[in-house]
Amino acid sequence: MSWFKRKEKGISTPTEEKKDAPDGLWYKTPSGKIVHTRELKSNAYVSPEDDYHVKIGSAEYFQILFDNNKFTELDAKMTSGDPLSFVDTKSYTSRIKDTIKKTELNDAVRSAYGKMNGIDIVVSCMDFNFIGGSMGSVVGEKIARAIDHSIKNKMPFLMISRSGGARMMEAGFSLMQMAKTSAKLAILDKEGIPYISLMTDPTTGGVTASYAMLGDFNIAEPGSLIGFAGPRVIRETIGKDLPKGFQSAEFVLDHGFLDFIVDRRQLKSKLSTLLTLLQN
Repeated sequence: MSWFKRKEKGISTPTEEKKDAPDGLWYKTPSGKIVHTRELKSNAYVSPEDDYHVKIGSAEYFQILFDNNKFTELDAKMTSGDPLSFVDTKSYTSRIKDTIKKTELNDAVRSAYGKMNGIDIVVSCMDFNFIGGSMGSVVGEKIARAIDHSIKNKMPFLMISRSGGARMMEAGFSLMQMAKTSAKLAILDKEGIPYISLMTDPTTGGVTASYAMLGDFNIAEPGSLIGFAGPRVIRETIGKDLPKGFQSAEFVLDHGFLDFIVDRRQLKSKLSTLLTLLQN
């Protein structure tokens, strides 16, 4: 075979000089479609062949939503304490420090304000990579302060949820955030300021039981898992098989708990249209 005879043609690359293709250039969707990461980024992190919505974090959502990716972050340096001196396989303080170093995030939510198609807006977005997007004291406090900023400046508020639920290392302190954020949203509603809740994959636990389901408009990305307890827990509790597609965004929409499902590629334009209608 000719390719074995490259040396005869003056083509010779020593094994030690051969280079592999860099990692992270390609992404494979659950259905097996392959897409270049550059194309994925330009397509709002949605696979063009099968419309699979890749799971992303606050940095990507801010890039998609804010005009020219320009925004001002709120309470960026706020980090969790250790009110219970909690220890499991390691101390909570060590876990926080390790996660901050690994993710370059200070906690599981980031809040910022800026313009979206010229409309002033405040956005809080959860990051699942930070301890499963769990809801701790910092998450509740940052969301509460973001709502305060919305009220003070009369800006609509968008909450992007992606969470496994309450943070067990903070126990009751975590659960208190459900009441705190819900109370703040009640004030936001009293002031007549729009609140849109976007649920992404997954949105579960105490987050679903509080701010995620309290929007003036509750919307979701296609295929997102939305629920309180997981399907396995529910199945074992009730002792029955669950319906097909149970807890998917489409199932939740059909049963009246969502207003609509939005493709991420149209997210910015649909939110802008909705807020323009509300303002008018």
